[in-house]
Amino acid sequence: MAKPPLQTAAIILLVLLSAASCLHTVDAATLGFCWGKCSVRCAGATARQARAACMSSCGLCCEACNCVPHDIHDCPCYRNMLTAGPKKRPKCP
Repeated sequence: MAKPPLQTAAIILLVLLSAASCLHTVDAATLGFCWGKCSVRCAGATARQARAACMSSCGLCCEACNCVPHDIHDCPCYRNMLTAGPKKRPKCP
């Protein structure tokens, strides 16, 4: 006997919601990891705007590389990220 379309749609919706909640948990864990590491890395920025800019850049780099180095040799991905445009500068603080 075939399942009614409404029941099948409900099952698919539940599976998708479960998958989405798992992804959200992973993102939250990554953000917590990055925020903690970037707070330490950007602690030297004394001006409020400089600290906000450092935290923003560091957070983007951390999400892309999944690391925040203590030393330039710890994380080549973080070290090698460059800004866009004709003047390539290090992107990550």
